Amino acid sequence: MSEEVQTSKLPVFDFADRPDIQAFEDARGGGQRQPMKGFETDYVDFVDYIVRCTHKIWEEKAIGLIYTHYSHNVMVHYSSGIMYGREGMVNNTIMRVAAYSDRRAYADDVIWSGNETEGFYSSHRVASSGTNTGFTEYGPATGRKIFRWAIADCFVIKNLIVEEWLASDGVTELRQMGYDPLELAHRAVLPKTPYTQGEIDRLPTGQYAPEFHDVPSPDDPRAFIRAILLNLWNARLVNMVRAHYASGHVAFVPGNRKLYGFGDYENFVVTLMASFPDLALTIDHQCVLGSEARGYRVATRMTLQGTHEGFGPYGAPTGRRIFLIAMAHHMIRGGKIVQEWMIFDEFALLKQLHAKLEG
Repeated sequence: MSEEVQTSKLPVFDFADRPDIQAFEDARGGGQRQPMKGFETDYVDFVDYIVRCTHKIWEEKAIGLIYTHYSHNVMVHYSSGIMYGREGMVNNTIMRVAAYSDRRAYADDVIWSGNETEGFYSSHRVASSGTNTGFTEYGPATGRKIFRWAIADCFVIKNLIVEEWLASDGVTELRQMGYDPLELAHRAVLPKTPYTQGEIDRLPTGQYAPEFHDVPSPDDPRAFIRAILLNLWNARLVNMVRAHYASGHVAFVPGNRKLYGFGDYENFVVTLMASFPDLALTIDHQCVLGSEARGYRVATRMTLQGTHEGFGPYGAPTGRRIFLIAMAHHMIRGGKIVQEWMIFDEFALLKQLHAKLEG
């Protein structure tokens, strides 16, 4: 598929044009803008499908539409584990709606790839807000307002989401509700790891150095971001930041933090590395939209693994292994990264480090 989306009729909705939900509603009944075999004809294109089915399920509370938009055996991947089956998705949604009756999920971007034959893949960035008006697993309603970022990646075939990966800023939500995430992590109970974990494959065996990747032109945005991420996180080339990020770039990272410029971002990177000296990043999926003239938006799904052997914001070293699903959206203009969202669940991280183990 071309980096610049081509369609058979009107252009597919593009968040570079900043459409709001009304723009999607107004397009209903105008015919499909791209081939979408098996999709409900109410949806004019794939971006419309992702935005409006989310809106209908979460904001209009048409929760039962999960039965027509998720496969019966859907797998939803979190940093804390895997939820299997559509009924689990229905139950989880009901509990979330009960906890935040006024929840709003604002679509901030949808970066996608694919087609009607092989299936579509979306990376949907969402800004969620709401008031805790109902019970959660941590206690009764606090009456406090929350705002958090999340990114959901979905693989969709014929109107059905068959697999989903989710990363959200769980620590921010808990703090805004008035809880101490570290205290909750200490109270949590996790099953014992049933097997011995092997080494983390960040470095080649023996005395070899890590692989240094040549950074290609930003005209190949997928490979450009891939090389920067692997060099930065695996090869420890923190100089990638000053070489390929704009001096005034802005990054949104876990903990509801908004970072400006080189120094803030470099500190974010090295602090995480200091806590997990063997931290390794694996790139699992990428998709891209845009053009050189309009700028490129690249979505990357990653796995982070590491061993808590250093001091940092997550407490004294515990020696425990972490596994995190991480999502990143990068915006490239003028050959530089000008904006970034890096999301992973820090509360899942805290539980992996500090929760009691069964038995």
